[in-house]
Amino acid sequence: MNPPRKGRPNTMRPNMIRLGVIHTILLLLGITPPLSGQEQLFSSPNDPLPVDPDVVVGTLENGLRYYVRGNTQPENRAELRLVVNVGSVLEDDDQQGLAHFLEHMAFNGTANFQKQELVDYLESVGMEFGPEVNAYTSFDETVYMLQVPTDDPAILAKAFQIMEDWAHLVSLEPEEIEKERGVVIEEWRLGRGAQARMADKQYPVLFHGSRYADRLIIGKVDILETFPPEAISRFYEDWYRPDLMAIVAVGDFDPSAVEASIREHFSRVPARENPRPRVVYDLPGHDETLYAIAGDPEANTNQVALVYKQPLGHVETIAAYRQRLVEILFNGMLNGRMFELTQQADPPFAAGMAGQGRFVRSAEIFQLAAIVSEGGIQRGMKALLTEAERVSRHGFTASELERQKADVLRSMEQSFAERANQPSARYASEYVNHFLQGEPFPGIEFEYRATQALLPTISVEEVTRVAQSWLVDHSRVVMVNAPEKEGTPLPVETELSAIFQETVAAEIEPYVDTATEEALLPVVPTPSSVVEETTIPEVGITEWTLGNGVRVVLKPTDFKDDEVLVQAVSPGGYSLSPLEIHMSASNAGQMVSLGGVGAFGTVDLQKKLAGKAVGVSPFIGELNEGLSGGASPKDM
Repeated sequence: MNPPRKGRPNTMRPNMIRLGVIHTILLLLGITPPLSGQEQLFSSPNDPLPVDPDVVVGTLENGLRYYVRGNTQPENRAELRLVVNVGSVLEDDDQQGLAHFLEHMAFNGTANFQKQELVDYLESVGMEFGPEVNAYTSFDETVYMLQVPTDDPAILAKAFQIMEDWAHLVSLEPEEIEKERGVVIEEWRLGRGAQARMADKQYPVLFHGSRYADRLIIGKVDILETFPPEAISRFYEDWYRPDLMAIVAVGDFDPSAVEASIREHFSRVPARENPRPRVVYDLPGHDETLYAIAGDPEANTNQVALVYKQPLGHVETIAAYRQRLVEILFNGMLNGRMFELTQQADPPFAAGMAGQGRFVRSAEIFQLAAIVSEGGIQRGMKALLTEAERVSRHGFTASELERQKADVLRSMEQSFAERANQPSARYASEYVNHFLQGEPFPGIEFEYRATQALLPTISVEEVTRVAQSWLVDHSRVVMVNAPEKEGTPLPVETELSAIFQETVAAEIEPYVDTATEEALLPVVPTPSSVVEETTIPEVGITEWTLGNGVRVVLKPTDFKDDEVLVQAVSPGGYSLSPLEIHMSASNAGQMVSLGGVGAFGTVDLQKKLAGKAVGVSPFIGELNEGLSGGASPKDM
């Protein structure tokens, strides 16, 4: 239930609500005592978060911000971003769709790259649209992205010229505008599937009372077909200006030289006198619950979501970060309970989730959502509400919280161990989010140390209070998407409204945690001896032959510092199965995975592995079968 972005190539990218990406979660720091043997990280809950010292951050005289970081993953590559703090919500009435149209026009000619010349150049140096050349437009921003080689200084220099051109030298020639109308309208047509048709009905409800309801990214077809060139030129002149822009550069280069290039190119972008105010539009709350029920004959899933609109949280201080981590722990534990429901013999939904995050520039949302079977909307919604109400009334258990803390800390340990192997694109995304949304980036060393000290200070009561403050009866929207089928009517508002009343009035028992202390492997197998060892020094391989006949091939690598990958394979596969059990054989690997291990069902196994970085799956292919997995060396 996320607002879209539009970009090149013709791809819709959801404005994702981040629901548990560990590196983002674990920016959420807190008040801690001094660390043993280390200096105190902060002295007051009102202290601001530090800025990662490995990032050069600056502002040019014209107001343009820049972020520069050297990083060698991947080698000889750089991630470049031109970030413009403007999207479709800033369009005038006669410009609806032109923020996205302008993104297209940036590739159709600039002062230094005539018409197709820009695209031809990028392709001539081996760059491909999609993975290495891309852009997107959302309600609130437009971002241009290049991944360029750095082993040839001329290519990197040309890339900065391209981005400077995008910033203030896009040609917007009338004949090119006429050519692009058909491209953008075709993109609109290609996107007019079931999801888009249902969104047409739901977005006015979801964005009730806000400008976002009237400024969908693709705009209006009649405007796209007829707008005069002056309208798009006016948008470009009003909003593509240095005080609304940032340049992000992360990669395998000399940071000081790149900073100098940024200053040279982007100091030339002229500041505006008396610029139009960049308004941040509200997403107003409402007293009543709103219902957005939409069906379509081509829809292929049944979904229900409860969306709770929230004021924007500002996570600028130590105390605010600590609170955000409390909230992430809440989401993780509630999602654990949702997963348990899917493991029942007759589950109320096939998948359920809870998550919270920024939705549009001015608001966050908390969301409970489920994918259900045909005719199961009401049952699925009742299950979501029941679990939420169970937490509000009875809270979580101490054992749940300790497992969730263990998972968070273990993932943080992995991020810290892999700090030298982080891809440049990840860092670039962090700095884009800092410019647009103020998200901090204190650096992985600070995050790791602060998280170690923080987690023990968070109580069950604190996490329970999150449910009581988020699960409210105002600013709430119920969204339903389902196929339109004869004999399976869509639910109506009165039916869904009654579920709220029934759940509040119901007797709901506390959750019982069934985690077991039984050993995962009660009897440790006797290892087989190595009877033969050979090496292939040219590729760094050692091969052992074990006494039981198994061959083991070892290949040390330095690609990652906290991961060992394992694969066991033997010839065979489902092609050898008799016809009468072919379907069983071809699906057996998946069934075994769903069945857990030994005495541990899937849920019990998940609990047992809390705080462990380990995973194994069986597989049966057409010509072979085996096991694949991996673990941290610590958990091997």
